Amino acid sequence: MSTIVSESLFQQLVTGFQEQETAAEPAALTAIRQAAFARFQAVGFPTVKHEDWKYTNIHKLVSQPYVLNADVAIDNLDFSAGDIPALDAHRIVVVNGQYVLTFASLEAEAGLTVKSIEDAVEEPEFIAHFAQHADQTDSALVALNTALYTTGVYIHVAKNAVLSKPIQIIHVSTGVDEFFAQTRSLVVLAQNAEAEIIESFITLAGTAKNFQNKVVEVVLKENAKLQHYYLQVAEAASNYTFHTEVYQEKHSVYNNYNCNFPGASFVRHNINVRLDAENVESHLYGINLTADDQLVDIHTIVDHLKPHCESYEWYKNITQDSSTAVFNGKIYVREDAQKTNAFQQNNNMLISDKSAVYTKPQLEIFADDVKCSHGCTIGQFDNDALFYLRARGIGEHSARILLVHAFAFDVTSRFSNEIVRAYVEELASKGLDRN
Repeated sequence: MSTIVSESLFQQLVTGFQEQETAAEPAALTAIRQAAFARFQAVGFPTVKHEDWKYTNIHKLVSQPYVLNADVAIDNLDFSAGDIPALDAHRIVVVNGQYVLTFASLEAEAGLTVKSIEDAVEEPEFIAHFAQHADQTDSALVALNTALYTTGVYIHVAKNAVLSKPIQIIHVSTGVDEFFAQTRSLVVLAQNAEAEIIESFITLAGTAKNFQNKVVEVVLKENAKLQHYYLQVAEAASNYTFHTEVYQEKHSVYNNYNCNFPGASFVRHNINVRLDAENVESHLYGINLTADDQLVDIHTIVDHLKPHCESYEWYKNITQDSSTAVFNGKIYVREDAQKTNAFQQNNNMLISDKSAVYTKPQLEIFADDVKCSHGCTIGQFDNDALFYLRARGIGEHSARILLVHAFAFDVTSRFSNEIVRAYVEELASKGLDRN
């Protein structure tokens, strides 16, 4: 990976790693951190010279200093912007990357364990899975997170446990100083466990520019099922790089619903799914409604390693103003993965002629008895359809919202949670109604 080394943030991170106190953590974890930081130092931050970052330039984000690991003032914080009307859920609040137990609302639930990641280091599932999946990639940002994460959330659902209601994690950005934060999470569902996790990202009023590097590792044991939502409703001050790594065992099901709306200036999300057993299912859905100068970049890898597995992937982008949307999806079907059924689709609607979309669906197939397809479409707003609706007495703005909802319906109809689906559709309406 090519690199431009920022003297500011890069040097801050080098100094921060040298000063990091690890005496209280297991020696094995310290060794993992050291190996990860060595990988990061060797390659540095990615640049547009790297093919996977061709349209996504982070130089401006990493070429300045930030406050690192600042204390968070939690008095009188209002995180109601993350509320989802009518949703009954367990609640976890993470402020500037810090898990705040004070705000947690975790009623007794048989089989559910939730801890801060630093308090989970002695848990058997933490020892077995931490940094064993995401760190197998060549991502410099994952390596950086592994080396210098400060806190995050550990979630374990025990064998045969089916959670009675979702877990909502509200990620809050706040503070008057520009800051850089790293959160690490590990989610493990044991055999036959079922859960739903909804992650919401918000920015409080008056928050300074911030850059956050987040990594989530998800492990699904045999016959486990997870519904996983990302709902980005942050403000322009916030900038995110995400990496979600999913490892699945046989008969497990993972559904990811990734939604980004006008707000956060920069969003880069890598979602990697490894289907490492027979009869595994993965479904990835996404709606990205962008505006202003926003950039949202979704990179996915679905890696079929074993036979008789199914993956389904469908992302839709709607771009406004001078915003940019990027989709890069890769499906690998390995030599042993016979009887694979894989589908990938990316559809794009450019509402503004100043906006841009870059899309690259890809298949690499090494097996001969498979059913695979992929494709993409890019088009502008359908003025004929708009005229048709207006001719029947529907106002122009209402007609535009109807057409966008119709465009997005194929994806939102797949949402398993009807309350979240209605919330997402309302956010789409608001995102088109900013002016």
